[in-house]
Amino acid sequence: MKAVLALADGRIFEGKSFGATGEATGEVVFNTAMSGYQEVLTDPSYKGQMVTMTYPQIGNTGINPEDIESGKLYLSGFIVKEYLEEYSNWRATMSLGAYLRENGVVGIQGIDTRALTRHLRDNGAQNGIISTIDTDHASLLKKVRAVPSMAGLDLATGVSCDKPYHWSEGLWDLESGYADFSKKEQPYKVVAYDFGIKLNILRCLVSAGCDVTVVPATFPAEDALAMNPDGIFLSNGPGDPEPMTAVIENIKQLVGKVPIFGICLGHQLLGLALGGRTVKLKFGNHGSNLPVMDLATRTVEITAQNHGFSVDIASLSNCCELAHENLNDMTVEGMRHKELPIFSVQHHPEASPGPHDSQYLFGRFVELMEKWKKA
Repeated sequence: MKAVLALADGRIFEGKSFGATGEATGEVVFNTAMSGYQEVLTDPSYKGQMVTMTYPQIGNTGINPEDIESGKLYLSGFIVKEYLEEYSNWRATMSLGAYLRENGVVGIQGIDTRALTRHLRDNGAQNGIISTIDTDHASLLKKVRAVPSMAGLDLATGVSCDKPYHWSEGLWDLESGYADFSKKEQPYKVVAYDFGIKLNILRCLVSAGCDVTVVPATFPAEDALAMNPDGIFLSNGPGDPEPMTAVIENIKQLVGKVPIFGICLGHQLLGLALGGRTVKLKFGNHGSNLPVMDLATRTVEITAQNHGFSVDIASLSNCCELAHENLNDMTVEGMRHKELPIFSVQHHPEASPGPHDSQYLFGRFVELMEKWKKA
């Protein structure tokens, strides 16, 4: 079936449909990962976006239930050069196309994703529409130009959990699968705020020694502190952090009370709560092969990233210092408070997909909590 992708600036791409049929809109971004499309699909941070995979062949490892990062698919559409219906993977249980159809996600294949990526790189991420039911270019452009910009949208509270829950599953092992910590006493009690949290973040926290309780994005600070946590974790998530004013005010009530660790959107919200500001990037950073330097050790790490906004570290010069830097565009990848036990990173140390170079940061959070308990 024919499918058409139209960008808001008038660029049109014609291809073939795979996945669900219908029509979808969202901000079109590109992801440079060579593998791990299943984790990309199930990352809540892609809410409201349509993801272009720059690697040309997608689908050859199928889909398996163990590698999901959330309970559903949040992205609006999926864009690939060549979709492979036949898959070869001993863990796979279904094809990518069947998975998209089952979850109602529209996909388009057979377009020049190199040209699309270069267009987004040069002109910036922008809204797009994929349709299998309307192939009239003028009609599609009219529809997509009516879609609101990602800037100014609070999407995180819409993907958060409804009520608190406990998490006790650890990291995956080839021999035994996911580790079960439900009967093991964990020394560090952590309250994790869910702004669209990935499951492997929770697994990394548990495997590092944390007893994790996940709470909704709007969970009151006083209730979180009443749990007597050793630390607070602020998760990743979608959308623009600035409209989340209630969440930002809530985080302000947590600052200075216990150690805090933030990742991605949690990092941005923390920056805003500390009095800084954020800026929207031209096309964002999405992939699992992006270089970051830890300025404390001068070590270069290859990281997984997924964000369209960045913290302006200059706006926080009175209280925070730059801790990690993106070596591609020199944007902020991490910060630490000069006095309080607070730090955060823009990239994803939990990987899934991606390298494990930054996984030590969960241990750094544990060390911070240990020092706080002894103080």
